[in-house]
Order: sequence, then structure tokens, then C-alpha cells
Amino acid sequence: MTAAPLSIWVVSDGRTGIENQALGLAEAVQRLTPAEITTKHIRWRAPFDRLPSALKTRAMLDPSSDALAAPWPDLWIATGRATLPLSTRVRAWSGGKTFVVQTQDPRWANARYDMIVAPAHDGLAGDNVFEITGSPHRITPRRIAAAAPAFADRIAPLPHPRIAVLIGGRSKAFDLPAAHAAALADRIAEAVRTAGGSLMLTFSRRTPELAKAAMTARLSALPGWIWDGTGDNPLFGFLHYADHVLVTEDSANMAAEAASTGKPVHILPMVPLKSAGKFARLHADLRSRGAARPFDGALIPWTYEPPAETDRAARAVLEAMRTR
Repeated sequence: MTAAPLSIWVVSDGRTGIENQALGLAEAVQRLTPAEITTKHIRWRAPFDRLPSALKTRAMLDPSSDALAAPWPDLWIATGRATLPLSTRVRAWSGGKTFVVQTQDPRWANARYDMIVAPAHDGLAGDNVFEITGSPHRITPRRIAAAAPAFADRIAPLPHPRIAVLIGGRSKAFDLPAAHAAALADRIAEAVRTAGGSLMLTFSRRTPELAKAAMTARLSALPGWIWDGTGDNPLFGFLHYADHVLVTEDSANMAAEAASTGKPVHILPMVPLKSAGKFARLHADLRSRGAARPFDGALIPWTYEPPAETDRAARAVLEAMRTR
């Protein structure tokens, strides 16, 4: 008799950036064993959202939340602060059936999850902690190759080297004022022109409008594509067709995702607002793997073995489920 597929719930508040961490890990598990993935989006009703996690109950969830009830999954993979009151209780609700994985550092009740898949640069320790370089993500060579044909008409004619540029924005640790963005754009433009290549640029939701305008004005004359946010997101196409990837230093996720492609990753400097801390540790990790270097204006290719950290975490999850 064939065993039933593993039942996996991916639980988050629905924000794409954090959901993709849990979903990427779930998909990596699914690549290793038959599994059915269900996404669950939850929200807390406004009066209760700011309560400490210990005081929240399922009755406080917003009616728009997806149902959380039996039959419970074999594997619960959750991410984000909103999920913590649920992740710490689902094992009991399921009578011990459900194996609970939390991504990132929960910073609350860390001993109450079966496994925490945490970025090594966070420095989290514990018997149930599994450290990886960066965070789990959905980028795989097969996935970006499958997405690429939709953008081939626009990208394939572009001259090599094709330079993908991923721009972040203001955060607690970094800023991207217009003057810095303009100077950065001038450096990028000079590198692309010197190499005789082309540009594929995308901004994030955090990129300040003045920074967008400054960079667009200085880079729009180059052959290539500056995505304006309309139509399908070409990120996977950019990563597939790129010969080099330039990433601002404010996003650990973007750097780790870019490194998973095996393309040379160049780290673009921003204006620091405080110590780079965990970002510096991640970049040092990627440099030690040969994946990333500070952007120095030279677009010289190099090769390395791309990290497959999400797959490594998925193998650890399945092994922990077997031995629990």
C-alpha cells in the first residue's frame, strides 16, 4: 500500500516576503517526498493584535483568517510574529501528530517548537535550532528557468554581460537617500558601459521614490529593462538571464537568493544607520563560499558552488520527523 502524501501547512500573515520563506521550505520538502502543501493566512482582530503572544487564543483571530482545525497537518511550517501563538499550541491541538517548524528567530518560547530554521547570521543557539546561510526561499535553477520564457522576448536580445540589479530601500540598518542612489547609479552605469553589457533592474517596495527617480534618470539610457512595477514581476527572468547580480546590502534575503543561482553576486553599499551586524556576517559567509564580493565596478566573472541551504534544511526537517 502506498503511503499517503505528507500533509504540510504553510502559515503566515500573508505577506509575500515572509510567506516565501515557509513556502520555500515546504516546496523543498515536497521535492524530497510526496507532499500536499496548503497555505494558511491568519490575522488577529484589531483589539487583540498587540497583545503578547502568550495571551492570544484562536478565538481572537480575524474572521478573514483561514480555518485552523482538524484534520491537523503532519508538518506545520510557520513564519512571522503573528503565527507564534498558534505554532506553540498546534502540537497539543493535534495530539502530538503535528511537527512544528518556525523559520527565523521567534524571539519567544523558542523551546516550544520542534525545529527552528534560522539564519546563521542571527547567531541563534539551541538544541532545536538548525542554522542555514540566509533564510529559506523559493529560488531554484528549475524554477527560474521555468519562469524565463515569459520574459524571453524582452531579455534574450539584450547584449552580454546582462547585469541584474536588485535595489532595496530604507530599513533600521540602512538608508538610500537620493544623492547616494544617484552616485550608485553612476557607478553601475559606468560598469555596464565599460563591459558593453545591459541592465535589468528592479526596485523593492521599500525603495524611496526619490531614489527610484534618481536611479531611473541615470540608468534609463542603457540597453535593458528597468521594471516599473507594472505587469508580471520579471525577477525570476532577470535571475535566469543574468551574467552578474548586483544586490544592495540591506536585504539578507536578496543576497542569499541571488547566491543560490551560482551567478557572481556583487554587494552594493548603502548609507549605514547603525552597525551592519547580521548583514555583515551574512556577506562574510557568502564571501567565504566564493559567492559574493563588494561591488568594485569590475564585472569580471567567477564561479562557485551555489548554496542549496533550503534543500539542506528540508532534509534536516524530514530526518527530525523520522527520529522524533
